[in-house]
Amino acid sequence: MIEKQTAVIVGSGASAECGLPTGPDLKRKIADLLNFGFPDGHTPQISDTTINMALHILAKRNTPPDQNFTPYLTAAKHIRDAMPQAHSIDNFIDTQLGNRRLEQCGKLAIIRAVLEAEKKSGMYFIVERGKLSPDFAALEKTWFTAFFQLLTENCRVDDIEDRLAKLTLIIFNYDRCVEHFLYYSLQNYYRINQEDAARLVSRLTIFHPYGIVGSLSWQKQPVSVDFGADPEPEQLVKLADQIRTFREGTNPNTSQIETIRAKFLEAQIVLFLGFAYHRQNLALLKSNGMQHKERFYVKYFGTALGSSASDRDAITDELAILAGAELEKIAIRNELTCFQLFGEYSRNLSMA
Repeated sequence: MIEKQTAVIVGSGASAECGLPTGPDLKRKIADLLNFGFPDGHTPQISDTTINMALHILAKRNTPPDQNFTPYLTAAKHIRDAMPQAHSIDNFIDTQLGNRRLEQCGKLAIIRAVLEAEKKSGMYFIVERGKLSPDFAALEKTWFTAFFQLLTENCRVDDIEDRLAKLTLIIFNYDRCVEHFLYYSLQNYYRINQEDAARLVSRLTIFHPYGIVGSLSWQKQPVSVDFGADPEPEQLVKLADQIRTFREGTNPNTSQIETIRAKFLEAQIVLFLGFAYHRQNLALLKSNGMQHKERFYVKYFGTALGSSASDRDAITDELAILAGAELEKIAIRNELTCFQLFGEYSRNLSMA
């Protein structure tokens, strides 16, 4: 039985361990998807055909005479040109408050980019080729496997539900790698069926503050898309509604922000994985001066791979005032990957 509530904060650097794009890679991909040219010599078209058709669908849904496609091209060009300057795509969309077409373009591009990345990742597999789960051997040196080993250490299948119930994952990525991995890992490791695996994963408290590219089919939600799928334009339009801007993700009337912050404050162990510590994202976790319920016992562990010593120290100071954790109980490592962090602090993080 886990005695400590644990919160895992997941950023794009974590999913990069299985081939998903980091924030800068995602920006470049989005800029490529929203590039446009004149394939027939005179008619402008966005480089990604599916996005192009989806934007035509959105234009036609507007009230006449507001059905012109040209403003969507203008919005796409704006995003394309701004991506090299932006901290992230979600940060940029947030700065363009009220620009509905730009927001729609950005969300469509996010969906396309992430689904394509899922398909190219180490998590992807094709059932038609006889594979029934990801290649777990190829994922052995990733944090996903290290996390799963921590979760299942000295734990029979009858006890795993109690462990899952003590965990909260706050995932700032749009992908579904964590859910996808756990669903198939539990089946493979414990030899349980799909229904039991789905039920166990549902016991995890998982938040995606900025939304998600769609639920996975086994999660039985109204808007779903298979891992790494290639959506049709109409489906892409529906999926785009699953993406949230910063303001949408922190609106107490339309989001889970209050629950996210409450769960964060309940944690006694907080693990930051591949998280860039952008102030916008830290602000999302901050709860108006409230502190951890047991702040003197709370421990933070986190990666900041590639950060300078000065930036690492600044991050540590910012985390200390986030929710009252004591400075000496915050370990941010700028030389460890997410996978290596689990090895370094295996006893501190043990759930056995």
